[in-house]
This record gives sequence, C-alpha cells and structure tokens, in this order.
Amino acid sequence: MFPVQIAFYAAKPAWEEIPTAAGVFALFGEDDRAEPYVSRTPNLRRRIKRLLDARPDQTKRLQLAGRVARIEYALTGSDFEALLRLYEGAWSVFGERARKRLHLKPPSLLRMTVENSYPRVYVTNRVTKAGMDDLYGPFPSRLAAERFSEDMLDLFKLRRCVDDLDPDPAFPGCVYSEMKKCLAPCFKGCTDERYEEEAVAVRAFLRTRGGSLVATLTKERDEASGLMEFERAAELHARLTKAEAVVAEVPEVIRALAHLNAVIVQAAAEAEQVALFLLAKGSLCGPALFSVAGMRHPNEAAGSSSLYAQPVGMMEAIPLEGSVVTMATRDELESRVEAALGELRPATERRRGAREKVRSGEVADYLCLFSRWYYRPQAKRVGEIVFAGEDGKVSPKTLLRAISRVWLRQGTGYRVQGTGSVAAT
Repeated sequence: MFPVQIAFYAAKPAWEEIPTAAGVFALFGEDDRAEPYVSRTPNLRRRIKRLLDARPDQTKRLQLAGRVARIEYALTGSDFEALLRLYEGAWSVFGERARKRLHLKPPSLLRMTVENSYPRVYVTNRVTKAGMDDLYGPFPSRLAAERFSEDMLDLFKLRRCVDDLDPDPAFPGCVYSEMKKCLAPCFKGCTDERYEEEAVAVRAFLRTRGGSLVATLTKERDEASGLMEFERAAELHARLTKAEAVVAEVPEVIRALAHLNAVIVQAAAEAEQVALFLLAKGSLCGPALFSVAGMRHPNEAAGSSSLYAQPVGMMEAIPLEGSVVTMATRDELESRVEAALGELRPATERRRGAREKVRSGEVADYLCLFSRWYYRPQAKRVGEIVFAGEDGKVSPKTLLRAISRVWLRQGTGYRVQGTGSVAAT
C-alpha cells in the first residue's frame, strides 16, 4: 500500500525508525484478512506512538499495540498529496466504501444533452465516459452550477424544459416562450436548423467559457457602429455587457472534462524537490518530483518576475557546505519538466486501462478531491495550478514560474537575494 514498511513489536517498539514528518500510514494486524487502520497526520511518530504506546493510563480505545504487526507509511509534502495518497490507500483496502469513509461526493457539473433532437443544458453530478465532451465543470456547489446555468441561458434562447419534445403546433407553449426567452421548438416556433444553430452557440460558449459570445458580440457591435446603426449598436453593447458579467463569474477551471488538463504544483517531502501532479481529463496522477537544484528564482521584491532576467553565463557557482552549486540553463530546466511530466503520462494511461472496469466513478472521486483543494479560499489554498492550452500542453515557462513560487513559499532550500544570487536559508 505505502512504500515504507516496518515490523512492529509491542515489547520493543522502534519509535526512532518513524520520522516526525507529515504523512499517511496504515496499521496492519497479524491476520492479513483484517482490515488495516488507515489515516494521515502532520507528525507520523507522534500519532502512531499515541495509538500504539501501551501505557497503563491509556484508554482501551487506544490500546492497539498487541494487535498490530506491521506499519506502512509514506511521507507527504502537502495536504493535497496526503488526500490523494489517503484515497488511493483507502480504496485498495475498503473499495467503494472508501467514498463514504472519506465523505466523497460527486461534484456538480453542467451537461448539454446530445441524445435529444432538441438539446438542453442541466445540472448533474453523474460522470460518464461517453459524456466527457458534454460535461462542464467542476463547480464549487450545485447552487453555483444552477446560478451560472440560469445566467448563461438568459443570453440565449435554448429550451429549459425537461421533456422529450414531440413538436405539436397545437401546444400552447410555456412562460419562457411567452417571454421570448425560448425558441419554442415544442410547437414549432422555429425550424430545426435554427434551434441547432442556437445549440451550437451554447456549446461554444461553454467550451470557451464565454469567449465565443463576447468575441461575436464585440465584432457585431463594432460593425453596427461603423455603419451608423447606433440603435442596433447600443442593443448589442447592452447584451455584450451582460455577457461579460456572466463570463466574469466563470472560474478558470470550468471546461469540458475531456479538456480538463493541468499540472498541480505542491511542496514535496524530499529536499530540493517540488511535487508535480497531473490532472488529465479529470483524473489525478502523481506525484513526480522536480529538482530545483541550480534553479534561479525570480526576485519579486526587486520587480523582476522572470526566471531568466540575466544571462546564465553572468552567474557564478556558489559554494554551499563544501560543494559547488551551478546554475541550470533554461533548456536544462525545461528538459527536467518534460521528464517529470513524462513519468506521469504513462502512469495515467496504465491506471486507466487497468482500473476502468474495476473502479467505477473514479473520475468523480478525483474531481471531488481536486475541488476540495481548488475551491478553498485563496489564502488557504497551498500550491499552484497551471492549466493546459487549447493544444492540451502546459507552457514550460509558466510551469517553471509556478514551481519557483511554490518552492520559495516552502521556506526551505534556496531563496533569491537582492542581487539575484542564490543563497541557502
């Protein structure tokens, strides 16, 4: 389950073998059929000793020393890594019961139906492999998803009813058709082609987080203004202002799950390392370690935000504890990034192929874990995320800057002095 394993003897416990660092652990009994105790802690030695130290003044609830035969643990550098490792470990032991133990609930998403002749948008928490292109999210809550859906649909004339429509000209319609907020396909208020155009526009809005509509309205407004059609230009400007207000509420993470790709940067338990996690189509994988040895960090206090503000050749090697630290070139740093991401991509594909039939709802579980971290208040969210571009690739330069910021916030290793040199802290 976890990489480090040590035997436990109640008569002579070797507490010194257990580090005092943060991590996740499992306590195994002599009977392999018994379920282990799995948890996480900011101090492994203190927590495990509290559970297994057989002292007379301890309560019966904590007297587990005589039942534990083996301890397994893994060091973690961040709360994000601890949650992910705890989930993986709990699933290997408890299976689907791990969701209840960890209080995992599927996140709220928007889905645009494609099975019906007249597509509509609705809120759901069901994640399916076939619907990855038509699922958008994750949202912080169902209320947030419903609010965004209502605001977005006010910009279009897509239907909001839940029925499988069988258009009938004798049907009276609904309040939305009377308010001119729906094309009313229920009584053939529009042609099928016109409704399909509106559905395509809504899908483009969701995939671009509103960028498609803003660009279209801006172009039409400018054209109307150029033709001296000021009334139409004013009408388009009002609609553009409303669209921009809706777009401003959309978090950067909201996108089709099939294109939800990013790299999450976290502190690592290892020295001179940061941990990289891959978010690929809603699934999480990692960590892969990135070495910051020889990496020059930006001096934000001096107003420089570039990792390469000065030529590498101008820097001198800095002696540190009897050794020499040489500065890494940009190409070397980018090759390290590619190597770290290369470790994660094959692992993601192997895991998908091995578990697709065994672990149903895996993507929903990972989205729940990811949302717990991403939607924390900015002051409490530790680490950074770099989203992939339209081509599905993460910019190495942007990722290196995120790595540098996370490393500097760790408070260990190197930090930049006013002259741009690297010094030990």
